[in-house]
Amino acid sequence: MGRGKIEIKRIENTTNRQVTFCKRRNGLLKKAYELSILCEAEVALIVFSSRGRLYEYSNNNSIRNTIERYKKASSDNSGATSITEVNAQYYQQESAKLRHQIQMLQNSNRHLMGDSLTNLTVKELKQLENRLERGLTRIRSKKHEMLLAEIEYLQKRIAEVDQRLQQADLVSGAELTAIQALASRNFFGSTMVEGEASYSQPEKKLLHLG
Repeated sequence: MGRGKIEIKRIENTTNRQVTFCKRRNGLLKKAYELSILCEAEVALIVFSSRGRLYEYSNNNSIRNTIERYKKASSDNSGATSITEVNAQYYQQESAKLRHQIQMLQNSNRHLMGDSLTNLTVKELKQLENRLERGLTRIRSKKHEMLLAEIEYLQKRIAEVDQRLQQADLVSGAELTAIQALASRNFFGSTMVEGEASYSQPEKKLLHLG
């Protein structure tokens, strides 16, 4: 079953009216947020409930800035600037803010490098010193972590090499034992042959004399 259409008129039941207000208000705020993100639009939303409670949303720093911009844009052509000029002024202000932020970041970077410290107060120098100490602490911690990992890796490699050396020693020892056994068998065999040959000659002589 599809959702039926709701007749757009005042809801007489107080409870139902309050529930509908909360749902629709949240949906409206969500749509305003999505519009500001998806379309990069400046959105300001003001809602007063039937009980006089205020609900507002603005993706700008303050909803008052958007209201002031609206006043300038909607004022008479005779006494106020046009929408194009208002937009130009707005973007000029934004550009100035960004330039100021860039300048501050550049100054901070120079201070961290040890440059342009002449105009800093003792308090500012102390703050800079604290930032550097925190940075050094994080750097040392990261370096220590990397060194431990490297040591663990090298220890594993050493253990593998030692294991392979032990296996190689066992193989060499087995081969040496086999060679020694073979050599001993050949030695005793040749001695016994030589002994038999020496004993056979006198017997032949005795038989000849008899």
